[in-house]
Amino acid sequence: GVEQSYEEAVKWYKLAAEQGNAYGQGNLGLCYDLGLGVKQDYDKAVKWYRLAAEKGNADAQNNLGTCYRDGTGVERSDEEAARWFRLSADQGNAYGQGNLGWCYENGIGTKQNYEEAVKWYRLAAEQGDSAAQNNLGVCYCNGNGVEQSYIEAVKWFKLAAEQGHMDAQYNIGRCYEYGNGVEQSYEEAAKWYQLAADSGDEDAQERLDTLKNNGLV
Repeated sequence: GVEQSYEEAVKWYKLAAEQGNAYGQGNLGLCYDLGLGVKQDYDKAVKWYRLAAEKGNADAQNNLGTCYRDGTGVERSDEEAARWFRLSADQGNAYGQGNLGWCYENGIGTKQNYEEAVKWYRLAAEQGDSAAQNNLGVCYCNGNGVEQSYIEAVKWFKLAAEQGHMDAQYNIGRCYEYGNGVEQSYEEAAKWYQLAADSGDEDAQERLDTLKNNGLV
């Protein structure tokens, strides 16, 4: 209903945030995090994320966890990242669930546990989170935390790939190239490799070139 303006958005978020509104604080933190309407400032992003997160805002909790994971605006801490991801995940936040799954899969800030990773990936994936869908597909491919199933892997890769997730596009391409969980099709493999390559995936471009050089597509 108005012309898009990040500067105006920041103005109103700031007014809400300064009154203690958690949503305003979380959104203002995101603006500082991404440099939307203001100069990017990770320290200020963390400040506002924390205020919102401590009020129970699940999005802010996830974003604060990401700051601790990446060391942006705060000293890097795997344990703090996992703690905030869990608080977010326990409220049903898909991004928090996916990130907590990643922590369990890789033993980041918590003991490695593939079954727990699958549990949280699935919760996020069923809410449509493409990163979690791809990661769940990888778990099925490798048999980590679940019985290995290429058919299940393909199902989740495809859901993520159709949302434009680059890694999933590459992974579904490999499934088609080698006939894992689907009928082998070099044409379908090339289609997905091309999409991933267009997003900058060098491995996908290499596989695509190989198919072309061998006269398979």
